[in-house]
Amino acid sequence: MSRTPNYEFQEWWNKQRERNHDEHLLEKSDYLSTSPAFLSVEIRSSGSPGDRMVDKDRARTRSARQISWVWLLKFQQIAGSLASITNGVVYLIRTANRRISSPDSPADSASSRLYRIIKVFLIVVLLLLVFELVAYFNGWHFSPPSVSTASAEVLGMIGFLYANWLQIRANYLAPPLQYLTNLCIVLFLIQSVDRLLLMFGCFWIKFRRLKPIAAFEYSSSDENAASPEDYPMVLVQIPMCNEREVYQQSIAAVCIQDWPKDKMLVQVLDDSDELDVQQLIKAEVQKWQQRGVRILYRHRLIRTGYKAGNLKSAMGCDYVKDYEFVAIFDADFQPGPDFLKKTIPHFKGNDELALVQTRWSFVNKDENLLTRLQNINLSFHFEVEQQVNGMFINFFGFNGTAGVWRIKALEECGGWLERTTVEDMDVAVRAHLCGWKFIYLNDVKCLCELPESYEAYKKQQHRWHSGPMQLFRLCFSDILKSKVSWKKKANLIFLFFLLRKLVLPFYSFTLFCIILPLTMFLPEAHLPAWVVCYVPGIMSILNILPAPRSFPFLVPYLLFENTMSVTKFNAMISGLFRFGSSYEWIVTKKLGRSSENNLVAFEKELEPLVEGTSLHRSSSESGLQELTKLEISKKAGKHKRNRLYRKELALAFILLTASARSLLSAQGIHFYFLLFQGITFLVVGLDLIGEQVS
Repeated sequence: MSRTPNYEFQEWWNKQRERNHDEHLLEKSDYLSTSPAFLSVEIRSSGSPGDRMVDKDRARTRSARQISWVWLLKFQQIAGSLASITNGVVYLIRTANRRISSPDSPADSASSRLYRIIKVFLIVVLLLLVFELVAYFNGWHFSPPSVSTASAEVLGMIGFLYANWLQIRANYLAPPLQYLTNLCIVLFLIQSVDRLLLMFGCFWIKFRRLKPIAAFEYSSSDENAASPEDYPMVLVQIPMCNEREVYQQSIAAVCIQDWPKDKMLVQVLDDSDELDVQQLIKAEVQKWQQRGVRILYRHRLIRTGYKAGNLKSAMGCDYVKDYEFVAIFDADFQPGPDFLKKTIPHFKGNDELALVQTRWSFVNKDENLLTRLQNINLSFHFEVEQQVNGMFINFFGFNGTAGVWRIKALEECGGWLERTTVEDMDVAVRAHLCGWKFIYLNDVKCLCELPESYEAYKKQQHRWHSGPMQLFRLCFSDILKSKVSWKKKANLIFLFFLLRKLVLPFYSFTLFCIILPLTMFLPEAHLPAWVVCYVPGIMSILNILPAPRSFPFLVPYLLFENTMSVTKFNAMISGLFRFGSSYEWIVTKKLGRSSENNLVAFEKELEPLVEGTSLHRSSSESGLQELTKLEISKKAGKHKRNRLYRKELALAFILLTASARSLLSAQGIHFYFLLFQGITFLVVGLDLIGEQVS
């Protein structure tokens, strides 16, 4: 039976021959010259021993050459792979350095100090993990060595160091950590009780169907059905700054208010420093002026005081004294046509009322995971906190927009001040100390937009949590000296400022990002499982009740709120100790996703108005074409790229390291919590949540 030819070897041999033609020709001739001898061996029964030895030597030479070429090819492949990996690592490091070099938002000395502390903490926990791994593989987790029996000769240097480490952590490190843990647990329980009381108050409002009742209601028929004194003079202000994407929808929504035109004046307060944006907004104002709307365009040459300075400048106009109320809307807010008719009646017959605040509703709450999680948080704020405080104590923090103020109350409490970045909360606290009351209308909603990128959301949260601490430092003595009751003073100091603005970010960051990982390496300090899992889970369920459709996002919401604690804690420290960036105002980036649809709806509502005037259609064209061009250019030219957030990434590695240590100790709940929380920090640190910015 004939042998099957080796086609694979032949194919390999042909490839080698093509790569080195000269040497393979020599080997081929050598092979051909020895072929007769090889064939003669098969035919002849005997031959010379020397010939057979020569044949074997030549076969060994060919095999050695073949093996050498195979290994040479392998080495070339390995070298190419290493070069590719090296280039990839270098590119990754350069990209990370470029993206992480753009400072955190906003960057300040507090942020850099906090990052350095977190970085040192990361190095320590990595070293401790290596130490614990060595101890684990030596079996010391079953019978740890003691200092009394340990010596460098018996256990070795590592065993001696580990025995001393056990004594140091048990006697000197664990006790203060346990005291700090107990303090944070107490603060956590107090804040949880506060949440429970707020939820109970909300349930009571729903059960009793309590809500503010206006002295009268405007009829839905013609406005002539009401007497002229029922329509007070109302000033409407729209502060904005470089709001290219949303300026049209906010101006249009205000201009179509169902209110007598001679009883309403609209101020567009433009602080834009981009000339093209100024021209677009000015053209939009002129368009509405041609339609018969009393609307003015104001632009400040000296932009001091951010939004507070803008509003203060507008209130200084001489004609403001002719108006009784002022409604304020940020550039992305779209009040309904009946907004004034639903809010103004609450002031009639209620001379102590200074503010009517309405609820925010979000046009993009289902846009991505980030907006869904924000919707959960803000739904609790408006449905529970604002409603309960407005119903039972007639006070809450003004949200800066979607509200109507009595101008007399603003003037009496000192007006808009430029001393903080939360001018809305500032004026609300001062008005409350002057004895004015507030009303919150949960059933009147004003559309607005949530930040869709993590960078924009982080900047917003930094301002929202640093500003209250600035304000607390400034008005603490004023609260103590005020003539309000001691109950109102206690509510302002202990609940409004300390518990909800200072304690919450402090214990959230300290407990879940610092203490919990440390207890994995210092097991003598114990953090109960009910603090880690059960109570936070119950509080998250309560927080999500006002937005029941978001219930599938319960776990992401819990993890994300803990992740945001580092930003809120940093902002709280910046505001409390008055670091530089705590006074910096950064306008929240808006995308205006619903602008075009809303403008189409506004145009339909305005058809009767345009037809009833003598204006030509060309003089009252909307900005839809301009908006469409903007959207096309934005889609064509926008290059999305994610950022890297160093504090979040460092904390991710800390928590993952602690989860590995927890795995060695077989701590179930702690391990899973640390693992998922570390992954959440990693996702946020890599900017994989929400939209990326260009």
